[in-house]
Amino acid sequence: MSELGKRLKDARESKGYSLDDLQRITKIQKRYLTGIEEGSYDSMPGKFYVRAFIKQYCEAVGLPPEEIFEEYKSEIPVTQHEEIPDSLSRVQTRKTVSESSSKVLDFIPTLLIVVVIIGILFVLWVFIQGKMGNDDAADNDTNKNSQVAVDEKDVPKEDDGEKTSSDKEEKPAADEDKKQDKEDESKDTKKENAQSLEQTSVQGYKTTYELKGTDQFNLSLSADGDSWIGVYNENDKVLFEGTLTKGSKEDFDFSGESQAYLIVGNAANTGITINGEEVEYGIPTDVVRQDVIINYSKESSE
Repeated sequence: MSELGKRLKDARESKGYSLDDLQRITKIQKRYLTGIEEGSYDSMPGKFYVRAFIKQYCEAVGLPPEEIFEEYKSEIPVTQHEEIPDSLSRVQTRKTVSESSSKVLDFIPTLLIVVVIIGILFVLWVFIQGKMGNDDAADNDTNKNSQVAVDEKDVPKEDDGEKTSSDKEEKPAADEDKKQDKEDESKDTKKENAQSLEQTSVQGYKTTYELKGTDQFNLSLSADGDSWIGVYNENDKVLFEGTLTKGSKEDFDFSGESQAYLIVGNAANTGITINGEEVEYGIPTDVVRQDVIINYSKESSE
């Protein structure tokens, strides 16, 4: 056992925690916790996760992570991610943009101005054509009204009575159709706006959401880069544990569950979608490891 492992184990035992208790608190698998105490990191997903798991272990047993990392820096692996900050690498990437790309970007405002001018001219043309068409339609209506006024002189009064009666019979049916259409539109609008995903609390690296107004809970996880993921239900049952690589995706159906507990090892590279709606992280993705808890209240589809 390494000096760091002994220090952590002593702190855990002073808290009265077993490895099973610590696994339940941190959501880190027991075999990884054992590896940390024994100083054996070969079973870990990578150096990045060794540091993340040690930090989580320290927080759970009441040790200051920064002091532990400084005191035992010779034992804890160093990752390239920490040596080269993400913000710096992004700045360097921007500097490598070629001059030809810059010229294209400079041309875009001019192109947009041209497109706007063409759009304005097109709208004016449509407006003028529409106005001319309305004037012609008004003239035609005037001629038709004049013709109807002349023709009505020769129509017997009995015919007028029959026509009025027919119009009265057709009008209720038309009103009923309009009423039905409005009810259908109201139902469709209500159904579309039923789902509600609300952020209820943020504690440390944990964000809690409340999903209501839907009878489905379909969860999708996608990755833009390597990210270790843990997925559990309300009973801490493991549904998935592993590393998602760039372009990979995992889907889960929690419609029969009341809670989804997610451990996201690299929030900046991981996307979360619920019933087709993308979830925005409640904590900035500069916090690499985040726990996302989604409580689900199932409702009837009627």
